[in-house]
Amino acid sequence: MDSGVELRHLRYFLAVAEELHFGRAAARLHIAQPALTQQIQRLETLLGSRLFDRTSRSVALTEAGTVLRERASTILGHAARDLEEVTRIGQGSQGRLHLGFVPSVLPLEPLRGVRRFRERYPLVRVELVEGYSSRMMEQLSHGGLDTAIVRDPDELPGIHIEPLITEPFVAVLPADHPDADHATITGAELADNPLVFFPRAAGGLAHDKNLAPLLRAGRSPRIVQEGNTWTTILYLVAEGLGVTIAPRSATFTAPASVRILPLTETDAETTVYVANRIDDDRPIIRNFLALLPRAGATEPRADTGRNAAP
Repeated sequence: MDSGVELRHLRYFLAVAEELHFGRAAARLHIAQPALTQQIQRLETLLGSRLFDRTSRSVALTEAGTVLRERASTILGHAARDLEEVTRIGQGSQGRLHLGFVPSVLPLEPLRGVRRFRERYPLVRVELVEGYSSRMMEQLSHGGLDTAIVRDPDELPGIHIEPLITEPFVAVLPADHPDADHATITGAELADNPLVFFPRAAGGLAHDKNLAPLLRAGRSPRIVQEGNTWTTILYLVAEGLGVTIAPRSATFTAPASVRILPLTETDAETTVYVANRIDDDRPIIRNFLALLPRAGATEPRADTGRNAAP
């Protein structure tokens, strides 16, 4: 078929095929009848087939016209759906979003923003990937992720980070620890205890900020065991392998056999950020970022019932 056939030719043809009257079809299309006749003739030329048998009294479909009437409706329907899909993708309301996150943000508002995003843009497929902040930032930089929710990330060229939520660190001790019945505790008081912690490979800045209460007390931490997730670390603490310092929200699902104490004599805080590539201004990214809380948002303190001795 000649590539000169356009969608408008098919729309004009369908109007005539349904009305079987050029005058009524022209009125329906809001064009002049001579112009409609000219376009139908052009379509017949392009197809090399007569589509209508015309007399002074009637208009009837030819065999070729009958087939085209069936196919034209399908073609126009597919075209409309495809163009609508392109529009939705261009507007960021359809497509795929690869989102990285660190597990410690699970109880926090930023990750709950994913649900709001899915509700508002149900045609966007959100694929979640969890891991260390360092790994999330690396994948984002290489294009493996579209955006990421990370904690105290090390900055990378070409990556924009924006703070979402800041929260304090807390101390986590086994329930039978001598200091477990204290109302609060300082970094200096923790300094002589063996520490269960995450590896520095998870993120240099996050590692240093998490240890700040000990470092600012002038003490060097004695890390005796590492864990890849806060869940692992908290359960190792519960088993008496040591103590730890954790973001407050990371302790919301801690086992009942630990004690969570506020830290005093320190202003150390941890911040959750959203990260995305500076050169990625796609609507789907903007739509997601618009639904996230910004710095200054507060998170409720979980009532774990484990901040005092039993």
